[in-house]
Amino acid sequence: MSEERAKTAGPSTRQSGSAGRPLAGEMDSGVIGDWLHIEPDGTVVVYTGKAEVGQNIRTSLAQAVAEELRLSIDAIQLVMADTDRTPYDAGTFGSRTTPTMAFHLHKVAAATRELLVDLAAARWDVDRGTVSGGDGTITHPSTGREIGFGDLTQGQKLTQEWGDDAPVTPADQWTIAGTSAAKVDGQAIVTGRRRYTPDLTLPGMLLGMVLRPPAFGATLTSLDMREAAALADVTVAHEGDFVGVAAPDRRRAVEAMGRIRATWSAPQQISSRKLFAYLRHHPAPPQDDRRWGGSESYELGSIEAGLAVAEKIIRQTYTVAYVAHAPLEPRAALAEWRDARLTVWTGTQRPFGVRGELAAAFGIPEEDIRVIVPDTGGAYGGKHTGEAAVEAARLARTADRPVKLIWSREEEFTWAYFRPAGVIDIAGAVRADRTLAAWEFHNYNSGSAGIRTPYEVPNQRIEFHPTLAPLRQGSYRALAATANHFARETHMDELAHALGMDPLAFRLQNLRDPRLRAVFEAAAARFGWGRSTAAPGHGFGIAGGTEKGSYVATCAEVVVGIENGQVRVLRVVQAFECGAIVNPDGLRNQVEGAIIQGLGGALFESLDFADGTILTNRFSSYRVPRFADVPAIEVVLVDRTDLPSTGAGETPIVVIAPAIGNAIYDAVGVRLRSLPLTPHGVMTPRGHAGPGDETHA
Repeated sequence: MSEERAKTAGPSTRQSGSAGRPLAGEMDSGVIGDWLHIEPDGTVVVYTGKAEVGQNIRTSLAQAVAEELRLSIDAIQLVMADTDRTPYDAGTFGSRTTPTMAFHLHKVAAATRELLVDLAAARWDVDRGTVSGGDGTITHPSTGREIGFGDLTQGQKLTQEWGDDAPVTPADQWTIAGTSAAKVDGQAIVTGRRRYTPDLTLPGMLLGMVLRPPAFGATLTSLDMREAAALADVTVAHEGDFVGVAAPDRRRAVEAMGRIRATWSAPQQISSRKLFAYLRHHPAPPQDDRRWGGSESYELGSIEAGLAVAEKIIRQTYTVAYVAHAPLEPRAALAEWRDARLTVWTGTQRPFGVRGELAAAFGIPEEDIRVIVPDTGGAYGGKHTGEAAVEAARLARTADRPVKLIWSREEEFTWAYFRPAGVIDIAGAVRADRTLAAWEFHNYNSGSAGIRTPYEVPNQRIEFHPTLAPLRQGSYRALAATANHFARETHMDELAHALGMDPLAFRLQNLRDPRLRAVFEAAAARFGWGRSTAAPGHGFGIAGGTEKGSYVATCAEVVVGIENGQVRVLRVVQAFECGAIVNPDGLRNQVEGAIIQGLGGALFESLDFADGTILTNRFSSYRVPRFADVPAIEVVLVDRTDLPSTGAGETPIVVIAPAIGNAIYDAVGVRLRSLPLTPHGVMTPRGHAGPGDETHA
């Protein structure tokens, strides 16, 4: 694949006020031209700070604008995630693009449509009620006059303000949104013409590498760079514990790195074998900057009273391992200093946040920094920070030439942050009428997302306990909702079986939320839940939940090898509801992708580490789902055009693990309470035994 030159990063030609430090509430700027511009040829250019990281928001956002302007999406171009050209945006995370940005652009485009009608009516001196627009033109049917959008605006910035009074098209009347539009630029992706950060070049560019310490927390005690600095065309950089080289090609950079002599001092640290005990016994002080995962302390009724009236009480502990994001594209950045201004191209979910990191690192105003995000090859919550951007900029400043830095796969596995591990204690109590009497839930470290139960329980105590984690941790697709749903839906299954109840019937008996009930019933109907008995070694499992305003239920069928304990997922049926559906095919792709990614964390993904060193630092030692692991997948989309659209990037991942775990129990009677469920197979009554007890916690 040939490389492509990065576009020259000159000053922005737009006067949007979005460069520099953003003002509070700037996303709600009332000027149309900050969000939408009409070129003289009629092309509509839309500006958004959101990043395209594989979730296909370039298409869905184009649909939102096209719907209101009555245009083909082919006439819409998106400028995305460029701190000089797009309005401020906090970042692409939290499944917020559809409920916030798409909603916002619907309003902007609707206001633009009404403005164009006003302009044409004024030009023709006719009543605006006799003017209509669509397909890139404004028409006056009674006189046959028409004018194109571009001819009407003449390429001028639309400085008029927009408000909430422009009528937005209701979801049940959508003709462009709500349909399965083809992926914008899809052909460029499948033919290899799409260019990502690693593909970019600049004249005179060097390639960078960074010297990594042997373990987390290590500090540099001695350094000799003389041999590396003596190499022709090689630049060496040293600032604190940062040591790097820049060279014309990778071979020369590797040679220079090999000539650096460095010694490090690292503190003694724990191993993954002691992880869960460590998390439970190392709370984070309130003001400690290592606290992560939000906050939650919720009480309803009296736990003690609920336990006192219970007929059945189950107490269990569930654990979740550290997981790597493992994006196809590792961290990468291309940095250039020109005329005292820094420009960085990098794959990140938070371009304005990375701009702030660069400003802090180099002590310069944010107005002197531009961050551009090319389409990015995967993130999953793992690219909120700008490490590669800062490193490339340090090397570029020392070399006085552009520098491109691409992390190796080993660096990505070792020095990126991870999905937090966690320990979750649950006590669930049920009355004689098989309704929940009490629910006590304590999460250590993994986070508070999705921690509240959607089931009806009169007595609850739910707490999240931040801890001092041994590894660097941060956001991952759905945050802690995966851990909390795994523990909760596994525990609900345990309660159902202890009562001798069907797991679906038990959930529905304790559920009032009609949206969650609807997806449970939709998944069960498609799966055929309760209509057949599993064959020997086969099992059926079900789980459901809600997160980010969306609802999901999953049924799974597994087969467990009686002799070897190996688990194979045969079939998954998932029902998903996220309000009004914008792009059914795009949504189905999101759901299927989440299921497949979730298989890894459910079955075998985990990090092995010891004394500050990651031992599973490449794909040969860190297994992700392969084609052979993918089951038959059926997705049932529940379209609620009567409800606002919510996000779909995260919620579909949260219940695949408990559905599989519950199916394994149904197959062989072994209850697994740790993620991953089967890194070494399942201990079955007839043979195979993995390490540790049946929970391998």
